[in-house]
Amino acid sequence: MSELRNRMFEDLRLAGLSDGTQRRYLRAVRQLAAYYMVAPDQLSERQVQDYLLYVRDDLGVAKGTFEPLFFGLKFFYLNTLGYDWPLFTKKKFASRVRNDCQMFVATTIVAA
Repeated sequence: MSELRNRMFEDLRLAGLSDGTQRRYLRAVRQLAAYYMVAPDQLSERQVQDYLLYVRDDLGVAKGTFEPLFFGLKFFYLNTLGYDWPLFTKKKFASRVRNDCQMFVATTIVAA
């Protein structure tokens, strides 16, 4: 196990995250590193942002798949490495598809 992975694993345990969440977060970092074929601590904020946009927009993964990936990388860069990247501290990722249609529910008012 690499030193970085050990550090993240210990941070996840200290944070009290469940085993399943720990596995998903570790997988997120492993997939990012495999995508660039570089250690994740050597990547720039822009590279991580581009990867997240690629996964969300180009691969079109479901929200339930994207969120653990995003939060796993956020945990790694903020908690394990101590980076203060606006990508994870200031910006919000919008949904891929935006539906501005409003739904109206008809209600019946009964006079007493």
